[in-house]
Amino acid sequence: MKKFILVTLAIFPVAAISAQEVAPVLTSSPAPTVSNSTPATAADVEGLRQQVQSLTETVKTLQQQVRDQQAALEKANLTGESGLPQNPEPSPIAAAGNSSVPAASAPSRFPTEDASVVTSATTPAASPGPGVTAPPPTGAFPTTDTSVVTSAPETISSTGAGASLTQPITIGGGKNYMNISFDGLFALAYSSARDLDNIEVGDHDPQQRGFNARNIELAFDGAVDPYFEGFANIVFKLDNDNGTDVEVEEAFMQTTSLPFNLQLKAGQFFAAFGRLNPTHPHTWDFADTPLVNGLFLGPDGLRGVGAQTSWTLPLPWYSQLIFASQNGRGSTGFSFRNPGDDGMFFDRITTDREARGLQDFVWIPRWENSVDLSPTQVVLAGISGAFGSNETGANSRTQIYGADFLYKWKSSHAEGGFPFLKWQTEAMYRRFQAGQGANESFPVAETFHDWGLYSQVLWGFKKGWVAGIRGDYVDMQDSKFTDGLDRQSRWRISANLTWYPTEFSKIRLQYNQDFLEENFFLSGRQVESVFLQWEFILGSHGAHKF
Repeated sequence: MKKFILVTLAIFPVAAISAQEVAPVLTSSPAPTVSNSTPATAADVEGLRQQVQSLTETVKTLQQQVRDQQAALEKANLTGESGLPQNPEPSPIAAAGNSSVPAASAPSRFPTEDASVVTSATTPAASPGPGVTAPPPTGAFPTTDTSVVTSAPETISSTGAGASLTQPITIGGGKNYMNISFDGLFALAYSSARDLDNIEVGDHDPQQRGFNARNIELAFDGAVDPYFEGFANIVFKLDNDNGTDVEVEEAFMQTTSLPFNLQLKAGQFFAAFGRLNPTHPHTWDFADTPLVNGLFLGPDGLRGVGAQTSWTLPLPWYSQLIFASQNGRGSTGFSFRNPGDDGMFFDRITTDREARGLQDFVWIPRWENSVDLSPTQVVLAGISGAFGSNETGANSRTQIYGADFLYKWKSSHAEGGFPFLKWQTEAMYRRFQAGQGANESFPVAETFHDWGLYSQVLWGFKKGWVAGIRGDYVDMQDSKFTDGLDRQSRWRISANLTWYPTEFSKIRLQYNQDFLEENFFLSGRQVESVFLQWEFILGSHGAHKF
């Protein structure tokens, strides 16, 4: 098709010039000297007329071939991407991560993730003609699955809006390949509290005064075969003593071609609970985790080994049902089968038992919908749940309910996705049955009714510049029996300014004001913190879902 377009573009000027040269001869009134012209001059005119007619026929033929190619491409795109919302969300540095997929592999019908990330900045090229090797299209393998899939990207680029500065590192080709990328996220922190690790509730948040390296990420994604695609995310962290911790954050495979708008996923993955939980720290709009996420779903988020199915409903708008089951064991199942620190959780000695049956798994349903209010406005809303047992008693249970909302406006004259305005809110309620611990060693059993929320507004006021403000609140039911910092009600105000020099780097300055409320065991206090965060990406990092 590229050859047809190039030939057409080359012939059009020639035809136009020839027509302009011949037209005066054909249409103007004959001058007195014409009557005395020789037969050779008339033959020349006739020859030019025939050349013009031949060129015109050639152009018409090429135009028809181009139209046929475009119609075939549009039909293929509609077949592979129907039913997906078409309004992307700006996450400039995440957009750098558009994975490369060889032309031999059809794009995934159900991309896999971003509570706040976008797809490729470039549109896949048209199918080449026979014998021509196509360049790999981008953006087919986002990285999690929580909300709506993006379409047109919103990226920052020194070479122009939507331009890609580098290519991913790709191993293999054809129907089996793998992309590799590296992401480094660092922060310089100051806090009026010496115990910053108790103030910040996320494991990837800054944990000490001074320099922090809490999220150094090696990401892999690619096509396994015509039926499956795979993703793996390995994270390295430096603790406060500069020791290195390694975690397999995600490693899963998922189907690419199931009928009836279905998709299956299995392995180690973030649960599709709310908007923020399924995403990675480099896609966050703030330097740290919201309080409600860290205290209810855990410092590492709700994730684990399990399986998930999703179904995109046949509706005029985007609507998807997701249902997952995970082991829910360990610190990544924080409110569930979590043995706690040194075998203690909420002051109880945990049972730390093996799964007895289906009742000990965590069951995670979600329903999300997205509607375009106008060509420049989109709304997304979802409800989530997580239900399972916990380790504070023989029959103790935990239920967490969540609701999330996103409103996004992008200017119709946006350049690289700017200006834009985004409002995002999540609320959660947790009912936690705290038993009497192993061998009923704790004096009482209690049921805690806790709730919390965060709400944030992001304003992309200039290309590459985003200002944000966020409010957090968590209400922990007071207890005369259960001590611990995790049971202290608190709220926080955060403000930040982020600069994206390109889609492969960012620099963020953030200020936090924390207010910890007095309870039966702990006194109230206020804490001020300042973070300077910076990030770089090597290669092309996998994009996330909108």
